[in-house]
Amino acid sequence: LLSCRLYCEESKDPKRRSCQTVLAEALDIVIRSFAPILPHLAEEVFQYIPYKKGSEGVFRTGWINASSAWKKPGIEEAIEGACAMRDSFLGSISGKNSLEYEVIIVIEPGLLFELMEALQAEETSSVSQLNEIMMASQTTLLSEVPKETPTDANIIKGTFLINLEGGDICEQSSYKVIAQPIAKAKCPRCRRYTSESSSTPCPRCLNVLAGKGST
Repeated sequence: LLSCRLYCEESKDPKRRSCQTVLAEALDIVIRSFAPILPHLAEEVFQYIPYKKGSEGVFRTGWINASSAWKKPGIEEAIEGACAMRDSFLGSISGKNSLEYEVIIVIEPGLLFELMEALQAEETSSVSQLNEIMMASQTTLLSEVPKETPTDANIIKGTFLINLEGGDICEQSSYKVIAQPIAKAKCPRCRRYTSESSSTPCPRCLNVLAGKGST
């Protein structure tokens, strides 16, 4: 997830910049957390942070002060739900390369489906947050199993308990995960199976190389 965003997206792409922001915030919190116990190490690490040049030091810049903007209702549940589905997917392919597969997630209309839509607005995507979490080359989000699904397809069933607003909103939702070998070729740049030819970058990488960002 991190490597794809950091090394495959255009340098100023919001996905890449948001990843850098999260890493910077996490590093700041970790340094301030162990500063009272390991003061010299904390100060040394703090002074080597390139974007804090001229700073007074870790002990003169206050304690941890995480912004309330990081707490968004539903995001934690959405990520946890997606991770549960990812575990079902990875368990179904028995240690094989997850990028060689496309994933179909089937959820009946409801709160869980809405949470997954927050991670993937499109029906099918290879660049969405949901697909990054699934660690597949392509993820499709549907409300019912496709009619063309083979009769011998390995359909993994699972449930996820959604608990929002301190328990005021509680819903048990079921889902199905279908893993299928993807028919596309491996992109020579991002290594995902999203290209029409093994010698040609995928559409996303072509846009980045052309300076157009990702679509």
